[in-house]
Amino acid sequence: MIRFTPSSSGIPKQGDILLAEPFMNDAHFGRKAILLCEHNEEGSFGFVLNNFIQVGLNELLDDLPPFHSKLSLGGPVKNSNLYYLHTYSNAPDSIEILPGLFMGGDFEWVRELIHQEKALDGKLRFFIGYAGWTPGQLEDEIRSHSWFITSASIQSIMDTTIEEEQLWKSLITDMGDQFQHIANAPADPSLN
Repeated sequence: MIRFTPSSSGIPKQGDILLAEPFMNDAHFGRKAILLCEHNEEGSFGFVLNNFIQVGLNELLDDLPPFHSKLSLGGPVKNSNLYYLHTYSNAPDSIEILPGLFMGGDFEWVRELIHQEKALDGKLRFFIGYAGWTPGQLEDEIRSHSWFITSASIQSIMDTTIEEEQLWKSLITDMGDQFQHIANAPADPSLN
């Protein structure tokens, strides 16, 4: 079983997972889990982990072979751009988000990797767009209880096989017994 630990400080940091509060009525973020890739005085950004789209990577980029991992809608910002996470420490120009987890880098290197390797599941993951916050905005949203902060294994971050809402529920549940009722709350509180 993969364990997740809630952040005790309430202050987000790079590599944390943001979990939307259960009744957030937002088309982009309701019941979503976001990997926080950067958080500093200039703002914050991350990728929604559990918002998949039914488009293949090879449908977006003509010269790529079929790529079996689901493509994710990373957020509403710059949703005409392609971003990616990977577990390759030797990827040129990439940025380390967590030990063993990297973002971006030389896309020609990634293109070559896709052409050469057959088993990329869990090693390479693509997103269209990202989630972004202006300076202080994310802290305000956390203070207003819009987000829970936790962490997740790289394996969970890179997994595109889990159902969308199930990832959110699993992460909430694994924060501890005191969060069990939140994971089981209906999306529409009038149904309770």
